[in-house]
Amino acid sequence: MSAFEFLAAGGVVAAIAVLGYILSGSPKVGSAILAASLSAGFAAYSAVTIAQEGVLQVWTNHTQNMWGVQVWWDLLFAVGIAAFFIAPRARAVGMNLLPWILFVAATASIGLLAMVARLFWLESRTTA
Repeated sequence: MSAFEFLAAGGVVAAIAVLGYILSGSPKVGSAILAASLSAGFAAYSAVTIAQEGVLQVWTNHTQNMWGVQVWWDLLFAVGIAAFFIAPRARAVGMNLLPWILFVAATASIGLLAMVARLFWLESRTTA
């Protein structure tokens, strides 16, 4: 297996672990620290990727063939659905959605994880 295949397989393992955690009925309030850490870690990985391959490679990867476009659409759908479900909770704790949605639109999961971290932190303050 190549290094890229190991990274891809690691993502599958992590996704399965997260889905299992969700199905187990674990805590109802998320961890702001975990979400912030994931955002920072993914931002760092993305920065290394951009430094190594350039920012335009994102567009190239998603416009070369049908699978590239399919993955691009899947990312857009997933981010849109997540933002749709997060927005009412974010409004309820007084978050200004415009800057967060712009951040999510510009960075996808990085911004989404940061937004969720802020949401979880605000929710934990209101329940305490």
